[in-house]
Amino acid sequence: MKAKIIVMPKKTVLDPQGKTVKHALESIHFKGIKDVRIGKFLEIELEGGNKAALQKQIDEACHKLLSNPVIEDYTFEIQ
Repeated sequence: MKAKIIVMPKKTVLDPQGKTVKHALESIHFKGIKDVRIGKFLEIELEGGNKAALQKQIDEACHKLLSNPVIEDYTFEIQ
């Protein structure tokens, strides 16, 4: 099984990396870019087990280590 995790800054948090990338894209004539947000993508391979227990573990890992809940949101799925 694999856990696929996406960590993104909350919409209310300023994203200077995203602003820099947006500006760079516009400077090379990409049109119609409304906003850019930069986040993290993690893929974790898991050893078998109960899917509900794995979801609980991944949620805890995201909350305690992989994200900063004050300024970031996360989503994940286990496949």
